[in-house]
Amino acid sequence: MKIGIIGLGLIGGSLGLSLRELGHLVFGVSRQEETCEVARDKGIVDEAGVHLSLLAAADIIFICTPINAIAPTISALIPHLQPQTIITDVGSVKTPVVEACSSLWHNFVGGHPMAGTEHSGIFSAQLQLFTNAPYVLTPTDTTPIESVKILQELVTSLGAVVHICSPADHDQAVALISHLPVMISASLVATCTEGAAEKILNLAQNFASSGFRDTSRVGGGNPELGVMMAKYNGKLLARSLQQYRQNLDQIIALIEQEDWQGLEDILTMTQQERAKFL
Repeated sequence: MKIGIIGLGLIGGSLGLSLRELGHLVFGVSRQEETCEVARDKGIVDEAGVHLSLLAAADIIFICTPINAIAPTISALIPHLQPQTIITDVGSVKTPVVEACSSLWHNFVGGHPMAGTEHSGIFSAQLQLFTNAPYVLTPTDTTPIESVKILQELVTSLGAVVHICSPADHDQAVALISHLPVMISASLVATCTEGAAEKILNLAQNFASSGFRDTSRVGGGNPELGVMMAKYNGKLLARSLQQYRQNLDQIIALIEQEDWQGLEDILTMTQQERAKFL
């Protein structure tokens, strides 16, 4: 197939590498000509340029821009599209995106690959980024069934595990397991940075190992992505943060009361429940 990718960062670049590995013809569009040159040199795309007209012959187009640019990008794309072209996105919030984009293009399928790293940009692109990773598709009642099937088969060929649900259900789930961890992780780093004397802070920075690395990773990612999560999924994210605060207050109370059995009960429960998420 002929596949277009708009936005050649971590996700777009990784898609390009993986799709070309599978034998597809990949066209990339970026705002910066320098990025296009890197994409060509690294074998991420077959062709790249700064003009959307490059994608006129594409069968499927992945929009890998920030959330606030997805709908405007589709509007700009429309003059160059064939009627049968499938457009999808990779945004981490689906309800507002799907509503806006479906009204612009009849053949839009909302998508969200649950894969990434704390790094961003085209130099972070990885060939196997989507292997065994969840990839969510969020069709609505008006989404063409055949387009969903085609996209599902393509995403499965990347090694991803496809899940199909409504945009609203997606946003509730990611508020818990994706957006909430970003804010918790950022708060952890801020607490360590702001809450200790310089001597202790230096020791903490030198002592930090796998536990701190694992729990702080997503808080050290692209700030723009975190802001977009909060801006477009704010109500559900705030609800998740409030529930988290209640659980944290409960743990604080148990420690202050020296209720070690109560604390052990919570830690035993979370030890058992964690495996269900991984």
